[in-house]
Amino acid sequence: MRIGSFYLGNGECEFVVWAPLVENLALKIVSPVERLLPMEKDGAGYWKAVAGDIFPGTRYLYRIEDERERPDPASNFQPLGVHGPSQVVDHGSFIWEDLEWRGTEPGGMIIYELHVGTFTPDGNFDALTRRIGELKESGINSIEIMPVAQFPGERNWGYDGAYPFAVQNSYGGPDGLKRVVNECHKEGLAVILDVVYNHLGPEGNYIWDFGPYFTDKYKTPWGWAINFDDAYSDDVRNYFIENALYWLDNFHIDALRLDAIHAIYDFSAKPFLMDLSENVDSFSSSKGRKFYLIAESDLNDARVILKRESGGYGIDTQWCDDFHHSVHTVLTDERTGYYMDFGRIEDMVKSLKEGFVYSWDYSAYRKRRHGSSSRDFPADQFIVSSQNHDQAGNRMLGERLSALVTFEALKVAAGVVLFSPYIPLLFMGEEYGEDSPFLYFVSHSDADLIESVRKGRRNDFNSFTPEKEFPDPQDVETFQKSKIDWEKREEGHYKVMLDFYRRLIKLRKEIPALSYPDKTKMDVTGMEEEKIVFIRRWKDDSHVFMVFNFNRDEISFKASFPEGVWRKLLDSSEGIWNGPGMISPDRASGEEFITMKGLSFAVYRGEGVL
Repeated sequence: MRIGSFYLGNGECEFVVWAPLVENLALKIVSPVERLLPMEKDGAGYWKAVAGDIFPGTRYLYRIEDERERPDPASNFQPLGVHGPSQVVDHGSFIWEDLEWRGTEPGGMIIYELHVGTFTPDGNFDALTRRIGELKESGINSIEIMPVAQFPGERNWGYDGAYPFAVQNSYGGPDGLKRVVNECHKEGLAVILDVVYNHLGPEGNYIWDFGPYFTDKYKTPWGWAINFDDAYSDDVRNYFIENALYWLDNFHIDALRLDAIHAIYDFSAKPFLMDLSENVDSFSSSKGRKFYLIAESDLNDARVILKRESGGYGIDTQWCDDFHHSVHTVLTDERTGYYMDFGRIEDMVKSLKEGFVYSWDYSAYRKRRHGSSSRDFPADQFIVSSQNHDQAGNRMLGERLSALVTFEALKVAAGVVLFSPYIPLLFMGEEYGEDSPFLYFVSHSDADLIESVRKGRRNDFNSFTPEKEFPDPQDVETFQKSKIDWEKREEGHYKVMLDFYRRLIKLRKEIPALSYPDKTKMDVTGMEEEKIVFIRRWKDDSHVFMVFNFNRDEISFKASFPEGVWRKLLDSSEGIWNGPGMISPDRASGEEFITMKGLSFAVYRGEGVL
C-alpha cells in the first residue's frame, strides 16, 4: 500500500495515510488557499482522498479527531521544518539524465562517506554537486551520504530524522538530492543513502498520533521500539518498505545503508530485514538492474548477509567494524571501551582473512562470547575502513585518525584498507589527511531535549575519557569546527597525502590481484612481536605481495617471498610521499632478511610466479 501524497497531474492529487485507530481524520489544505476536505477510511485503516485544484507546492496537514493538526507521516517535503505543514511534490517533473546508468557492483566500489552539512562551506546539495568531479579525479566511484531525512533545525548528523520520506529542507529539498544523484551517475559514481529504520528522532515526531508505529515490548536507547512484530506491525513494515522503495525509485539511489540494524527488535518468523530484502530484490527485477542493501550491525551475525533461502536476511553487504578496530588499536595503542578487545596483530590477520575477528569468541568488553564466523562469506559482502563518521564522531573530541597518529601511520592505514580484499570506505577528507574534528552536533528547539542530549553524550564518554569536558552539541561552533577544508588539499603534506591516495586507488583499480575481491585467493600471515603483516593476493597471472610494518621503529626481519621474482611497485616511506626514505629492497626472491622503516609498507608485483 503506497502512502503519502501523490501528484496525479492536471491539478489532482491523492493523499493516503495509515491511522487505524483514529475515528475522524480530515485533510487540511494550508496554502495557497485554506480548506478542509473529508477523507475515507478503508478496512485496513488507510484514510484516502483525491482532491482537485492541488498543485506541486501545496501545503497541507491532517486534522485528527477534530482536535489536533499534524504533518503527513510520509511527507515528501517539510519546507518549514519538522513542526510545519507538509508539501506536495511532483516527482515526475524532474528531468533525469542518467537513463543509461546501470549501477556499480559492491565488489568494484570505492566508497566515500560524507555528511552534506560539513562537506562544503555552504553545506547543501548544490555545493556537494560541484565537488563530484574532484571526487572522481581522486578515484572515488561511489558516495555514501549520511541521512538526509528531515531533522529538527539546520544541523544534525541526520540520525534524529522525524520524517523518513522528506528530504532535509536546509540541504535543498527533494530536487537538490536528485541533482546530486543525477550528476553522480553522469560522472560514473554510484550513490548510497544512509537510512534509519531503528528509531525516529524525538523532536517533530508526531507519528504517534496516527497509529501503533511503536511497541513497548522492547527497551531501546530511544524509548519504545518501532513496531516490527507486534499487533498492527504489517502496516508499520509497509511504511518502512515503502520508504526504501521510495528512495530507489524516485531518487535513483543505488543502495541503502541501513543504520544500526542491531537496534531493530523483531522476533517474528519472517524478520523485517528479510521482508525488506525480498521487496528490494523484487523492485530490482522490475527495473532490470540490481539495487543493494548494506547493513551496519554490532552483532557480528553472519545471518545478516546469508541468503534468504538458507535462513538469512539476504542483505547484500555489511560494515565490518572488527577490521576498523584491529587497525585502529595497533596504530594508536588505545584500549579503552570496546577497543580493549583488540590490539594484536593476530586480530588484523584474522580480519583480513575472514572479516569478523569475534566469531563466538570471548569479548572482555561485553563479558561474554560474541559473534559468528564470516570465514565462508565472499569478500564483497564486507565494507571496511580505518575511519568513518561513527568512529570519529563518537569520540568525545571527534578526533580523526590524523589527530591521533603520525603521517606515516596514516599511509599504512590507507594501504591496508585499500589493498584488503574487501570494499574500502573513506570518510570525507581522509584522502588528504583532514585534521579538523568531526563532532556530534544538533540544533533542537526544545530546552529539555537539548539538556537530555548533553547528558546522554556525557554519559557515553565515561568509559573513554571521563575526565574531559566535551564540546556542546547544540553550539553552532561545534558544527562549524566539523566542516572539512577543501583548500588544504592544494598544498603541503595534505597534497602529498591526496596524491598518495590517488596512487593507491589507481593500483587497486589497475592490478587484477588487488581489484578482485576474493578472500580465497589470498594468504595472510603475521609476526606478533615484530608487528609485521604479510599479504599475498593473486588473480590469474597477476600476483602481489605486500609487507606492512606496524612497528614504530625501523626493523629487520625474515620475509618469505613466494617463488618467482618480486619487483617493488611502491614503498610508503619513499621521499616522494614525504617519507623518511625507503630502505626496503627493490627486488626480492625467496627467503631473505629485509629492513623497513617504522610504520611503512611495501608492495611487490610478482614475475614468473606459479
